Amino acid sequence: MPSRAKPSANSSKLDQVVAEARRNREEREKGYRERALKMYPWVCGRCAREFTHANLHELTVHHRNHDHDYNPPDGSNWELLCLYCHDNEHSRYLEAGNGGLGGNGKSAITQQPFADLKALLKRD
Repeated sequence: MPSRAKPSANSSKLDQVVAEARRNREEREKGYRERALKMYPWVCGRCAREFTHANLHELTVHHRNHDHDYNPPDGSNWELLCLYCHDNEHSRYLEAGNGGLGGNGKSAITQQPFADLKALLKRD
């Protein structure tokens, strides 16, 4: 019979902290998600895909100002987006945040594959 390692006190404490953080996030999301689903039609605000109870889990609440703690009761900071459009929106936001460049303000691309092309063409 294989022996099972007894979880350490630290891993048990970490599991509790992670579980509590997940519960808190889920509770917070339930509040504004439920309100947004009652307030808006179940349609993606970008691609216009329609949702039903069967696929409603694929419809997300996007915070227009990207602040998940700003949830005015009128829903003015929310829009419903499908998973794909929501992911795209956050990707665009991250790219715009640093101008599409690396975090240090310099171009993230350092390789210049055509740098010597002019010299190579002059050889012939």
